[in-house]
Amino acid sequence: MLVYGLICLSLSLAGVAGLQFFYLAYLERVDRSRKNRVRELEQHCKYLAGRLRDAERQITEQTDFIEAIYEEFDTEDEEEIWADVIEER
Repeated sequence: MLVYGLICLSLSLAGVAGLQFFYLAYLERVDRSRKNRVRELEQHCKYLAGRLRDAERQITEQTDFIEAIYEEFDTEDEEEIWADVIEER
């Protein structure tokens, strides 16, 4: 009777060891997939950071261009035009 109990105990322990083995394999697979996802996100972040840098540079260039255009106009001429528009109404 003791032998049957020991056989059952050893099979139970072997089952627990097998369960732990498969769970460990599952955790390793999940860890690999998460590392791949983090790598993809880092690459996408670098791409977006480059696009942001280009957009900021373009905005700066456009702002400088607009300011250069407005500096060419004389503010006194604009005031005279507005005065004419107001008088016409």
